[in-house]
Amino acid sequence: MTQAAAVTSCPSSDLDPFSDEFLADPFPSLTEVRALGPVVFLERYGVFMVANHVEVQAVLRDHHRFSSAAGTGLANVVNEPSWRKPSILLEVDPPVHTRNRAVVARAMSPKLLKTLQETFDERAGQLADALVALGSFDAVTDLAEIFPTRVFPDAFGLRDEGREHLLAYGALVFNGTGPPNERFQRSFEHADEVIGWITAQCRRDALRPDGLGALIYLGVDAGEVTEEEAALLVRPFLSAGIDTTVNALALGVLAFIRFLDQWALLRRDRGLAKNAFEEIVRRESPVIGFFRTTNQEVSVAGVIIPADTKVLVSFAGANRVPARWEHPDEFDITRRVVGHAGFGVGIHNCVGQVIARMEGESILAALADRIGSWELAGEPVARLNNTLRGLETLPVRVTPA
Repeated sequence: MTQAAAVTSCPSSDLDPFSDEFLADPFPSLTEVRALGPVVFLERYGVFMVANHVEVQAVLRDHHRFSSAAGTGLANVVNEPSWRKPSILLEVDPPVHTRNRAVVARAMSPKLLKTLQETFDERAGQLADALVALGSFDAVTDLAEIFPTRVFPDAFGLRDEGREHLLAYGALVFNGTGPPNERFQRSFEHADEVIGWITAQCRRDALRPDGLGALIYLGVDAGEVTEEEAALLVRPFLSAGIDTTVNALALGVLAFIRFLDQWALLRRDRGLAKNAFEEIVRRESPVIGFFRTTNQEVSVAGVIIPADTKVLVSFAGANRVPARWEHPDEFDITRRVVGHAGFGVGIHNCVGQVIARMEGESILAALADRIGSWELAGEPVARLNNTLRGLETLPVRVTPA
């Protein structure tokens, strides 16, 4: 079936999912898209979109027909030049993906994760103490950015010098999954310096031998991957391993300020910290969505999508479907959150999600121990990115516990 014929079989929309208006608050537009139908054609970019829970889960779990090998962004990296080498975790399919994922999974052993959790808990307590002593601070720059860009890189084995490039690289990567708009061009202004630093940090000799990054290189010693492939396996941790956590923590603080009853609930029961972070990721969707590419003609909810066609898979849309989540716009840290798409679904789910969850649980529990209540000390400002939801600034005042 041609694309023109396919378009006539499903509703169309002039929605621009990369506009400032959408990125600042995508949820009203996603509600409208879901009301149009399970599959919608986005006229502006010539792609299809799924934003319902059922279809999002189905597409993400079907890597045989919805491939990642053409890139997880708008551009087809098979046919179009890319500013970076494709990820050999997120942008390849089995059997290559299976081999590479196994190398990474083995590096994140239960013993290592236990040690990391202890480190995260200790460092979270230290940061929370310092923030409470301040009384007023910016929950983005003083909290959400500080914890993941200090604690995780330490555990990963990064050297201290140049870490300011981590957030710039993440902005570049996630803006790069959209069109080459002004937002992407701005993030690309210092790309040579940023990419050069990131590339250098991915080499074995740049990583401390006691960190997680060095463990990935054991796959080279075992003959499973090459030295170049190991560097590409390290690289995703320096973007996806940080940015999702930064944005989730900032948006999570804002959610707790707006739903103070939930903060009181967490303070009464620190055991809810883990589920609270999951609810933040579900409700806020720090990653709005990624693309897949059909490698054959496929039918989704009765709509025939041609082969070699991009499909925008909306994590944010799936995470607030009323049929799946009761009162989905509400923030409820006791909610049964299993099944959200915040970290992706299927074999290409977020490689750093285990560590993100550990960080989130640690810092929320530490803050709940020390902060009695929060309030805004100024208006929050959104940080717009072609793929991510986050905040640029979030001034807050806290009352000590």
